[in-house]
Amino acid sequence: MSSNLLDKININKEDEYFLKKLLKDFYRKLIETTDFNNFKKISSEWLNYEIENNDKDQKRVLEMMENHEESKSLFTSFMGFFYQLGIGCVLDKEKAYYYGKRVNKNEKKAFEWYLRSAIAGCAAGQDSLGDCYANGIGTGKDETKAFEWYMKSAVAGCAVGQYNLGNCYGNGIGTDKDESKAFEWYMKSAENGNETAQNNLGDCYANSIGTEKDETKAFEWYMKSAVAGCAVGQNNLGNCYGNGIGTDKDEEEAFEWYMKSAENGNEMAQNNLGECYGNGIGTDEDKKKAFEWFIKSAENGNAVGQNNLANCYEDGMGTDKDEEKAFEWYLKSAIGGCAMGQFNIGDFYFYGIGIGKNLDKAIDWYKKASDNGFNEGKIMLDTIAANSL
Repeated sequence: MSSNLLDKININKEDEYFLKKLLKDFYRKLIETTDFNNFKKISSEWLNYEIENNDKDQKRVLEMMENHEESKSLFTSFMGFFYQLGIGCVLDKEKAYYYGKRVNKNEKKAFEWYLRSAIAGCAAGQDSLGDCYANGIGTGKDETKAFEWYMKSAVAGCAVGQYNLGNCYGNGIGTDKDESKAFEWYMKSAENGNETAQNNLGDCYANSIGTEKDETKAFEWYMKSAVAGCAVGQNNLGNCYGNGIGTDKDEEEAFEWYMKSAENGNEMAQNNLGECYGNGIGTDEDKKKAFEWFIKSAENGNAVGQNNLANCYEDGMGTDKDEEKAFEWYLKSAIGGCAMGQFNIGDFYFYGIGIGKNLDKAIDWYKKASDNGFNEGKIMLDTIAANSL
């Protein structure tokens, strides 16, 4: 790297690692996102948390990216996002547009840079090249090539590459699905310190994926993942404490880990925290706080949280009663695949709550709920059929 640039803005090795990890984690967040209507809000909150949690300053993070010698090849779209939302700067749509125009060109340059790095034997570069092929970044999407480069990275000892290779085997990406091999690579990555792999290894033990079920080991790996800061692992650890899985039941511990995960941006934990406040589980009952956490979960796209938020509006729990808003959130939940939300939106159409009565739509949603395993949906279908005779 250019020593002049590094001296000028004083980018140390920790800063360098943070910038590239933040960029990579951001792309993963983008790939995993399902609620694109709220993507800006979700991403902004996530970035603010990540920067603050790592004791960094937003303005300095942006300055480091702008002055970094790889700013044109790696950070262009990322900087555009900062200017688009005013993170570390005054909101500037012209700069956001300027950087946005350069994204495709610079993603191609990033791909070329990763390719050179990978061919030279850099394990991290091989993993990043796998990401490019897996997601069509700077090149055509090619899952087989993604798998091949993840394999090279994993064999070379890269913990992230080992995790990604486990994902390939676990989901049949670029290769045949093989849960035993997925488990083996998650184990290597987890032992190599990757917190997401530690969570996935916990999932394997909890659900007999590629190995025998062992709830004690599941708890132990969720603990490692949670302590390392993985939001999903923190939520799963909360589940273990909340339900006595692999450990003694402890609702106060469950509440604490749900809180950590929720503050870390996990939408399922935000819902779980809302349920804790709503029902006095591990903490004092507080309907208003329950409502606030259900809002966060719902806006982050969690279908269960959307159903629970609708419940709040329907019953006036922690907020004013509003049947139209209840309808809107039940509909989002139902579309998101939540069986209870599908049943509830069926009820709203059947009884004309927050919307005009519509028997055909009610039947459609009751059927979806029933097909999704929610028995009350079948009961309503049978009742409607019997009354129509």
